[in-house]
Amino acid sequence: MLMPSIFGDTLLDDFFGFPTNGNYRRTTSNTNGLMQTDVEELEKEYQVIMNLPGFAKEDVKGELKDGYLTITATTNTSNDEKDKKGQYIRRERYSGTCSRSFYVGEDIKQEDIKAKFENGTLKLTIPKVEAKPEVEKTQYISIEG
Repeated sequence: MLMPSIFGDTLLDDFFGFPTNGNYRRTTSNTNGLMQTDVEELEKEYQVIMNLPGFAKEDVKGELKDGYLTITATTNTSNDEKDKKGQYIRRERYSGTCSRSFYVGEDIKQEDIKAKFENGTLKLTIPKVEAKPEVEKTQYISIEG
């Protein structure tokens, strides 16, 4: 059953008071801007702009396989706070992976795609491939006799 958006993603999120200020990352569709993607069609190419806040360039990987472009981002963070004696007062760790896939066509090659990562934003440029008209082949049936 779908719940109204006034409750967040699920009723239990608000009931148990889970924080939504970015320190807690939900695994549902509302991810505070994580991997939000804009696709713009230009004359000769497509531009894909993807938000990856909190990720470094080294955390982001792109793979092209069977016509699908998959962007994967992985992070491991640790917030350790110690008192003057070196004892832990608080330890928090977060480890996670997210990915998005786009069908770009089987004619696109890895070297055709240009990527740039800057300030938590990944910008991809994917060229348009012109549709090749299929040549109709006439096939004849041999008649015996």
